[in-house]
Amino acid sequence: MKSLALILLSLAVLSGCTSQPNQEEQKPQPPEAITGRSAFQRLYVSAHGWAADARPYQLQSQVFGDNKGSDGKAPIWRAAFASPAQHSSKPYVWSGVESPDAPSRGVSPGAQDSYAPNNAFDVNFLKIDSDKAYEVAQKHGGDKISSTPVTYLLDWSPSGNNLVWHVIYGASRNDAKLVADVDATTGEFIRKEK
Repeated sequence: MKSLALILLSLAVLSGCTSQPNQEEQKPQPPEAITGRSAFQRLYVSAHGWAADARPYQLQSQVFGDNKGSDGKAPIWRAAFASPAQHSSKPYVWSGVESPDAPSRGVSPGAQDSYAPNNAFDVNFLKIDSDKAYEVAQKHGGDKISSTPVTYLLDWSPSGNNLVWHVIYGASRNDAKLVADVDATTGEFIRKEK
């Protein structure tokens, strides 16, 4: 009787074992493009983990792959934050793509650097998202060059004393076909540069 119980116990243990683990293949997630304000919120939370007094001074999108930055969305956003208490700054990147030539998916911190936080802005000035800034820029010349990649730069303008979305039609500001500036608080068109 004991040997029968031992045999049944052995069979029960062996039947639970399989030669191949049952694992589902993880498929890569499709690229995700989000607006500047959505990316900013994710980056802002991480920056406050670094320094409780972290204040943003720049947010910039990056064109990647098939996403050309239309509709105010981008798959990669970079932000820089300053900490007055630490007299330093730290960049953060949000990426919605999985690729060897892109930052890792999610939020990643950069290296801390020295900085005098004189052009940091209050987050309460950011009321207009990049998709609305894109719509305004389209009405002021962007619709004529809609096939051009679009990048977005958000920073404080000391001359206008306001937070500005620079909607850049081109790979960079230096070789842009058009740069339309939009007030990030009111959504009003400020100016355009060619």
